Amino acid sequence: MTPYLSFTRQQWAELRNSVPMTLSEEDLRELQGVNESLTMEEAVEIYLPLARLLNLYVAARQSRNTVLNNFLGNQESAPPFIIGIAGSVAVGKSTTARLLQALLSRWDNHQKVELVTTDGFLYPKRVLDERGIMHRKGFPESYDIKRLVQFVSDVKAAKPNLEVPVYSHITYDITDEVKVVDRPDVLIIEGLNVLQSGMDYPHDPHRVFVSDFLDFSLYVDANSEVIEQWYIERFLKFRSGAFTKPGSYFSHYTQLSKQQAVDKAKEIWHSINGINLRNNILPTRERAQLILKKGLNHKVEEVLLRK
Repeated sequence: MTPYLSFTRQQWAELRNSVPMTLSEEDLRELQGVNESLTMEEAVEIYLPLARLLNLYVAARQSRNTVLNNFLGNQESAPPFIIGIAGSVAVGKSTTARLLQALLSRWDNHQKVELVTTDGFLYPKRVLDERGIMHRKGFPESYDIKRLVQFVSDVKAAKPNLEVPVYSHITYDITDEVKVVDRPDVLIIEGLNVLQSGMDYPHDPHRVFVSDFLDFSLYVDANSEVIEQWYIERFLKFRSGAFTKPGSYFSHYTQLSKQQAVDKAKEIWHSINGINLRNNILPTRERAQLILKKGLNHKVEEVLLRK
């Protein structure tokens, strides 16, 4: 017995129900991650049915809010519908988040769709150094959870003009920039930890967590050995791309030979990211309402939807 309904790729694609594709090939190229090739086929067969499902969920929530406001006789702003997207480093959750943002913003009843990543709620590099946990960046203790929970709580309370810290993958640190989130119809929050709960933070217990505020949750999944290979491939692309930019925290990796870079990526995976996946991220998978299971080529092969 399983709490999920399982769909093959073909079965899931049939649930699109004639929803039109509103993105071009050029749009998809701009949305895809460093190490992915996001095809029109993938967008149409996997993400259009998902966008349709989410639209139905949002519409149902909006109808409920209308009923409640009519009952209470008030005109308060309806709280945003919050979608959480979790998964490992290098699994493609950021691409999933960007694509869903683009697709959902095309629907008339929720055109204002914001995307926030939990990277902005990592402690600054200075704090991580002071606490001796720079090597555990991405682990539960590296996040300012209280600030993250407060932000999501304020979003749910429909507070205006909320400021979100902006993280730079170039400097590997929080920047002086802020992103302003002003009462969106839909908020997508993406990160390693969005499905974690207080039980995952024994060092700093909380009564509430991000997962308590989610209206819908996704987990982007693949075998850990496959994700490791994707991480190595992404590392090599960063080595000749992002790592070469001025101010890059990882500029020293550009001096490595290809084999040295592969070895370094494997070392980082096995000492940090693989451990974090196994101990902190993967255990949250079954908390998701929908799981996208990917194969070797980044294509989704199976969709699991909670009953």
